[in-house]
Amino acid sequence: MSKMTLTERFRYENEQKIKKFTKQPQMKDKILEDLKREFDARSEAGIKKYNTTLEDNNKDDFLQHLKEELMDAALYIQKLQSVEPNYCKCNITYTLNE
Repeated sequence: MSKMTLTERFRYENEQKIKKFTKQPQMKDKILEDLKREFDARSEAGIKKYNTTLEDNNKDDFLQHLKEELMDAALYIQKLQSVEPNYCKCNITYTLNE
């Protein structure tokens, strides 16, 4: 290897690391891949419905939307617990520091 500047050496070493990394077989996480597909489908549905992307939408009150979604989530939890009371029994003990 001939003399290299510090920048050239840094670039070369990084290229070697990338080559080494990309030669390894890529593992896929099925759970993550399923969620990505759901995000893609939800994005496409939103674009069709609202004729805009989330990136381009600067008109909505996103904090209000988030609050409403979390309120819905709490209702779904309450519903599941009322239908199946033993679904998730959490015994939490709080200890007070004296």
